[in-house]
Amino acid sequence: MVIGFLIRSGLVVGAVYYSKKLGVWGSPEESEKFYNCVKSQLRPHVQSLEKQLPFEVPSLPQTGEVRFLAKHYYNQGVKNTFHFIEMLPCYAGQLAKKTKDTFNEFAQPPPKSSN
Repeated sequence: MVIGFLIRSGLVVGAVYYSKKLGVWGSPEESEKFYNCVKSQLRPHVQSLEKQLPFEVPSLPQTGEVRFLAKHYYNQGVKNTFHFIEMLPCYAGQLAKKTKDTFNEFAQPPPKSSN
């Protein structure tokens, strides 16, 4: 459990660091430059995939749509963070109860076999 959490945390930190290094979290001009660079690099690959797929792939979103989606998901992240903080006492109580129950279960002697 701890190792999985450390691996996930490391991946998130690495992704944030790398995206910051690329300019995603910089000024709006840097972010738009990065977006246009990625879009132009993906265009040939998308076109080759479109020929192989039996359905039509939607075009990449425009810059305005990306801004809207970024704001939307940022706001959702803030709301979910505050919801988690609000529920933290409840989660802590549940964890304490489960921990207590588990230790009580371990403290019980094993059942006697009927041999």
